[in-house]
Amino acid sequence: MVLFHSISGALRAEKLLKAEGVPLKMIPVPRHLSSDCGICIRFERADELKVEGILGRSKLEIQGIHQI
Repeated sequence: MVLFHSISGALRAEKLLKAEGVPLKMIPVPRHLSSDCGICIRFERADELKVEGILGRSKLEIQGIHQI
């Protein structure tokens, strides 16, 4: 899952990832990870490198990528 500092960042990332065909789901952030933004993007572990690449190219600031 990808955590963000803001809701606008999460929504922008969702748009970018969907445009690249990455299956994802917006979910509430588990409280033990963060309380900053409130939502995060869940994706399949197999897509992690693709997600990192897309978000890295976009220069979108993320809080981090975590496994649950």
